[in-house]
Amino acid sequence: EEKTNFLFLRIPGARKTHISIAIGIQACKKGKTVSFFTAANLGNLLVEMQEERQLTKFQKKLSKVDLLIIDELGYVQLSSHVTQLMFQIFSERYEKGSICNLEFAEWAKIFHDERMTAAIIDRLIHNSKIILFNGESYRYRNQRREIQGN
Repeated sequence: EEKTNFLFLRIPGARKTHISIAIGIQACKKGKTVSFFTAANLGNLLVEMQEERQLTKFQKKLSKVDLLIIDELGYVQLSSHVTQLMFQIFSERYEKGSICNLEFAEWAKIFHDERMTAAIIDRLIHNSKIILFNGESYRYRNQRREIQGN
């Protein structure tokens, strides 16, 4: 309701994706519209929409979504062109809709431009809940249990 962003930070395997999906499901149960993308998938889709001259229509569709979940943002380096398109998405949603997004430790490398990175982070952290995930990866923990059990 408050258009709050959720920024989930820290280690891979801490169930950040599971929690963001759970938040999305709860939002759907409350009648909210939700879209989920990996950063790479969203970037590819933005480029495709631009090539098909459908970018403005797609951006308007995204701007109407109550909750936009972008997973794996900060893990995959994106092209300069894609980061510019994503910047438009973040700017358009600023204080109009929530973004649930994961990991921004290496964003300056991923977004190629320090000023644009600073502008994106500035928009995301305003009106945000930043949640730090500590501890070990659940995948690692499960693997270790299997090894110890055998």
